[in-house]
Amino acid sequence: MNPYLRTAKYYETDQMGVIHHSNYIRWMEEARVEMLDQMGYPYRRFEEMGYISPVLHVECDYKKSVRFDDKVKIVVSLQSLGRVKFTLRYDIYNLSENGELSACGTTTHCFLKQNGRPVLIDREMREFAETLKGLQSQEASDKNEAMTGEQ
Repeated sequence: MNPYLRTAKYYETDQMGVIHHSNYIRWMEEARVEMLDQMGYPYRRFEEMGYISPVLHVECDYKKSVRFDDKVKIVVSLQSLGRVKFTLRYDIYNLSENGELSACGTTTHCFLKQNGRPVLIDREMREFAETLKGLQSQEASDKNEAMTGEQ
């Protein structure tokens, strides 16, 4: 998957001139939607299938401030995949500051049917589950190659 790239906007800053903490959560959502698009699963596709995907949990650890007009790269990866829920990890790098890690976080999701009942991802969304697992395998391979310097 390609990372999500964006430029920090002036309206996202707080009185101290840094990006307000709430905007990192919005950026994570933007990156998640972009990742799903790249996987061939735009969010609208889930809605057309009769599913919604609420956020069950979100957290973000802030490492270093991002300021107006900084370029950021958000790398989304699969942290875990269960039968009913899955967790994504987000690493937010400030490309304007030598690519330093500015924040990292996670979101946990499930899928619900229109009647509010949970979806068994491995059974009712098997193709999507396999695509996510493939993403996780590719990420592990990419990390291994980066560590060993192999191509």
